[in-house]
Amino acid sequence: MISICIPIYNYDVAALVNELNSQAKQASVPFEIVLIDDCSTEAFKALNKELCNKHNYIQLDKNMGRARIRNRFLEYAKYDHLLFLDCDSLIISETFIADYVKYISQNKVYNVVCGGRIYDKAQPKRNKMLRWKYGIKRESQSAKIRKLSPNKSFMTNNFLMERWVFDKVKFDERIVEYGHEDTLFGYELMKNNISIGHIENPVLNGDVEDNDEYLQKTENGIVNLVQILHYLDDDPEFVRNVSLLDYFEKIKSKHFLWFIKLKYLFWGPIIRYFLVKGFVNLWLFDFYKLGFLSQHLKGDKPSRV
Repeated sequence: MISICIPIYNYDVAALVNELNSQAKQASVPFEIVLIDDCSTEAFKALNKELCNKHNYIQLDKNMGRARIRNRFLEYAKYDHLLFLDCDSLIISETFIADYVKYISQNKVYNVVCGGRIYDKAQPKRNKMLRWKYGIKRESQSAKIRKLSPNKSFMTNNFLMERWVFDKVKFDERIVEYGHEDTLFGYELMKNNISIGHIENPVLNGDVEDNDEYLQKTENGIVNLVQILHYLDDDPEFVRNVSLLDYFEKIKSKHFLWFIKLKYLFWGPIIRYFLVKGFVNLWLFDFYKLGFLSQHLKGDKPSRV
């Protein structure tokens, strides 16, 4: 019936695995929990080893990254439905697994379905304000909202897919660093005429990075995005399906790009300083990302045909 697939990197997965195991047993369906550790530190390996060894547990000697490790689950998972969850997910619904099982039994339309993500409504300390505020405002979307742009709303933290789909469309293993592997995967599903369904079955994001770490990940993600554009030969359809690239193109078409670059050179470091300190304005964060992108695209690409 269902293989629950969890890539692990430097995180204690005891609460997640125990809850999933309990719920899957209650659902009375064939299941397995497959865990692949992407070369965590020895401390986290030791912490997780006893529990994980009760399931299908693989430890890697070399870090593979977020895209390649997900593809590896095809080698170890045995069922026709694969449920992917990030290792920092917290299960908040007592019927989380049952709801996915119900969807498998009743759904006749979608071969990929996303359950969603939410964040704790309690405001964190200022050093974690950027990730939390972005998550609350931009990522904690209801299924109704996500359905408006189903492929653009795809996220890897909580999704179910049929095995044959994964055999056909895999994560691009050229993407090694953090960022936008889910964007490209959602786009490749769309190109292969595979629609994505969305349901209300969210997990709680359990690990909110501090401001500086999240900014660095955001910057790495933008560098990844530029690399993806290179892989796709600046595919204009991909540009239209990525909000940051699409907005960049609109700015460029109106000949305002020079203005963004000029403003970023002066204001970029100042905005970054305030974001790191936890004084968060998402409009300024968007401007920072746009300016950062403008500094990393050669020849002011992307270009629309």
